[in-house]
Amino acid sequence: MNGANLDDLVDLLGRWASGRGPLYLLLAARLRALIDDGVLAPDEPLPPDRVLARRLAVGRGTVVAAYDLLQQEGRLVRRQGSGTRVAALDLPATRTTDGVAANPLLLHILHPPDNVQLLTCAAPHDPPPALCEAYAEAAGRLRGLHEMGYQPAGNPELRAALAAYYTGRGLPTTPDEIVVTTGAQQALTLLTALLVTPGDTVLTETPTYPGALEAFRHAAAVVRPAASIEDVRVRPALAYFVPSVRNPDGAIMDNPSRRRLATLAAEHDVPLIDDEVRAELCFSGETPTPLAAFHRGEQIITVGSLSKLVWGGLRVGWIRAAPPLVSRLARLRAVHDLGGEVVSQLAAAALLRRLDEVRAAQLATSRARHDHLCAELRSRLPSWTFEPARGGQTLWVRIPHGDVDSFAQVALRHGVAIPPGRSFDPLGAYADHMRLHFLFPEEELSRAVNNLALAWASYDGAGRAVSRHPLVV
Repeated sequence: MNGANLDDLVDLLGRWASGRGPLYLLLAARLRALIDDGVLAPDEPLPPDRVLARRLAVGRGTVVAAYDLLQQEGRLVRRQGSGTRVAALDLPATRTTDGVAANPLLLHILHPPDNVQLLTCAAPHDPPPALCEAYAEAAGRLRGLHEMGYQPAGNPELRAALAAYYTGRGLPTTPDEIVVTTGAQQALTLLTALLVTPGDTVLTETPTYPGALEAFRHAAAVVRPAASIEDVRVRPALAYFVPSVRNPDGAIMDNPSRRRLATLAAEHDVPLIDDEVRAELCFSGETPTPLAAFHRGEQIITVGSLSKLVWGGLRVGWIRAAPPLVSRLARLRAVHDLGGEVVSQLAAAALLRRLDEVRAAQLATSRARHDHLCAELRSRLPSWTFEPARGGQTLWVRIPHGDVDSFAQVALRHGVAIPPGRSFDPLGAYADHMRLHFLFPEEELSRAVNNLALAWASYDGAGRAVSRHPLVV
């Protein structure tokens, strides 16, 4: 990078060091934003460690640590002799037709590639009939409303319905312990904004949901994988676990482990997020007990949504927490958007009243498609290994050689987009894994496996430079 470009980069970094926390995390956070927003283009060179450190008046170790962290995340590529560059994209284009830079992590959602089966986003594709009926009911309810509709904590009817839902699951809950959000992703973002400051440690299990990892990284947190809260030396500011139908592998934590995890969170005074987004999707038909039912302290925070159970476009999620935290979350949400869209919340309340019916229909379809995908993989790709899921919508699959980052490029040329396993680990492990969803109809799943088998037959196992991947949900 020449001097003029170095000047440009320093200008783009702006007041990167003005936050709280270690300098390398603050620098990494600003560079991450520039990369994700497309301001720093794929394959663009970055200054050498010493050059950038000297210009920013920091130690070389600060730049090295920031670069290494972003390389670990797949946003940078560092090679001896060729320097540091922004990682390539899985998709060839980084701009929309109107010339506006698109966030590369969102490209598969914002601009789906033509003639490619997207196995990157695991959410129901088709709105069920119950959703249309719920919206019709919600529209009728509007006639009785006489208010502005600004409800930062959520619609009172939905909050009451969610309180009753948790009470029915053995966790006594009142409406003032519920705040409604625009999906579970906003719930995670709001919680991170309140509970995490730059440099804080966030503890997660592994593998885990990539959307949570992105939220923690953007808060300039240090994300550490661990099987238990007591496995780290530094007290974390937050812990995040998915004990009920984990994304990506569909694992379910047993009750003794749940009790121990909840107890440890209370004993160490660590806020613990229990992500229950897929809790109603257990193939056994039984919904696991929430972590908060094992310990009634204020440390356990429960997050849920209807996006996996009903439809991805129903952007209604929630947080169950102690009333003081709910009040803080509502105030923060008021700053962001004044509250969620009321009709969708009324529809969500109607769907909760039909929960058993909605769940039964979704589970019947999911089980059949899960079994079909398993059979197709065993038949067409017998060298790939996986454990059947216990619920949810995805399989966690391992290839016998090579890495999924490079195989994903071959698969894309055969018409299938897959999420590599590195996206599901804070430290970029699981390079030999991928997540495959079984949300497509059986015929489409068969076509996807056929294309994956063709891609595998032409794959030589050679590695390549790490690239960024679309955001996976």
